[in-house]
Amino acid sequence: MANPKRRHSHARSAKRRTHYTVDAPAYQNCPQCGHAKLPHHVCPNCGYYKGRPVITPKES
Repeated sequence: MANPKRRHSHARSAKRRTHYTVDAPAYQNCPQCGHAKLPHHVCPNCGYYKGRPVITPKES
């Protein structure tokens, strides 16, 4: 395996890392209750997923 002959500068490393940002999670509205939920997850408000009841939500 080849090894680097010289070290990379801080600027070169920073240029490579410019796109390493964290994005905010995308939310969708639940089609059953309209509550915000993560896509491809069970709705924590009503407990439905793909139009079917999957869990019984906790009463608060």
